[in-house]
Amino acid sequence: MKYIILLCFLACVCARPETYTNKYDGIDLRDILSNRRLLVPYILCTLEQGKCSPEGKELRSHIKDALENDCAKCTEPQKEGTQLVITHLVQHEDDFWKQLVAKYDPSRKYVAKYEKQLKSIKS
Repeated sequence: MKYIILLCFLACVCARPETYTNKYDGIDLRDILSNRRLLVPYILCTLEQGKCSPEGKELRSHIKDALENDCAKCTEPQKEGTQLVITHLVQHEDDFWKQLVAKYDPSRKYVAKYEKQLKSIKS
């Protein structure tokens, strides 16, 4: 009986998808997006053109994986934040958006399916 319980526990643990750290889920993204002095350093960090804060490094380390796997390892706040940030970039920071796409999805395999939808959302 003990082995069955242990086996069930292990199956549950193994079946649970790994998620990215939620350490930075409380960051006020709207505050950052509304202030270019705060926003630009994050963008430059992700483009590897500037210094990175710890949260910037964490973000940069997961962009490609999240893009390729439809944010499967993202927490719910990260999924919501991703949509908010991408919508803002598509609507208000076109030059930076193009640079990010060129770096992380040059074939536009992943972003093309979202861009049209995101351009119509009001941030």
